[in-house]
Amino acid sequence: MELLNIKKLDIEKKKVFIRCDFNVPMDEFGNISDDRRIRSALATINYCLDEDCSVILASHLGRPKGEMDAKYSLAPVARRLHHLLKREVVLAEDVIGDDAKEKTSKMKCCDIVLLENLRFEEGETKNDKELARKLADMADVYINDAFGVSHRAHASVEGITHFFDAEHKAAGFLLEKEIKFFGKLINNPVRPFAAIVGGSKVSGKLEALINLLPKVDKIFIGGGMAFTFLKQMGYDIGASLVEDDLLGDAQHIMNEAKKLGVKFYLPVDVIAADKFSEDAVSKIVTAQEIPEGWMGLDIGPATVRLYREALADVQTILWNGPMGVYEMEKFARGSSKIAHFVADSYATTVVGGGDTADLVQRIGLDEEMSFISTGGGASLELLEGKVLPGVASLVVTEE
Repeated sequence: MELLNIKKLDIEKKKVFIRCDFNVPMDEFGNISDDRRIRSALATINYCLDEDCSVILASHLGRPKGEMDAKYSLAPVARRLHHLLKREVVLAEDVIGDDAKEKTSKMKCCDIVLLENLRFEEGETKNDKELARKLADMADVYINDAFGVSHRAHASVEGITHFFDAEHKAAGFLLEKEIKFFGKLINNPVRPFAAIVGGSKVSGKLEALINLLPKVDKIFIGGGMAFTFLKQMGYDIGASLVEDDLLGDAQHIMNEAKKLGVKFYLPVDVIAADKFSEDAVSKIVTAQEIPEGWMGLDIGPATVRLYREALADVQTILWNGPMGVYEMEKFARGSSKIAHFVADSYATTVVGGGDTADLVQRIGLDEEMSFISTGGGASLELLEGKVLPGVASLVVTEE
């Protein structure tokens, strides 16, 4: 899949609208706790500034309900951008209102205006055509560099692209890098290729698992989703999280893995607790014998050893989803040990955004991974074999 390339556009001295993903985590005082997504957009922003463009930046933050909410203002993002770019970044007070119109209409060479949170406009998440048109009217060129939201058909992601022809729209460097990396990973990986798939529910990863099966050599299951497979195998899983309506799908995946010769690994032991709490009583039990009323909240030490041994000869590792409730220190050990092993391996290691990226960053291993995606949901949809709505109209079409 070849995308329209920003370097092939004539953008010199043009007004460029860049859709970024500045949806960064904040602490309770409103300070940015991880600015990786902001730093990831700098290459595209700086390229446009080097071409003497005036740059309009747009992003959402959190989930405001289509109206102004100071809690979700992009003011902290504007301050961080100013610090990183060493340039003035003007924050508009609204998205398409009078202040945004005035500030964007008066822009000169190398000016930077950051629009307020796109989701203050109700039409953003509804892919409202009129909102998309008003955003498009602000600029000469549209660049999508927001991989993390490219799986959403939103006004600033999908709708806006219809107001620019192929000579006036393109993918930014980050978006292009993500699409290329996942394309190579899925279609031409160095083998053996293993996928570590975790998280709470099978339902969220079902299509990805089905799409990955013909492409990988080994699959390692962890997190809450493992218990749907374990229950289908007839094990006592106590009060562990289970999706009874997907037991048949779990069996289908296991049958398919066997048919394709894919090694399919499930936890052999778990850390079980008497309640879902940091102060719960916990113990190590085999996966077959979780006591009644107890729930598995992390993979156990025998599973960690098994997974590490089976991953030892792997050349490519894709990891999407933690192995346990990593937010609670008591149930983070399994995820942490697997993360350290993956980071130390000589394999190409790809972290599929979302919780897994957060986990890796928390324990300080983000620099040790080959590639960390900036989008959890978007990377998952790529693994499901889908063309993302925000990318579809940026694909180069054969004449």
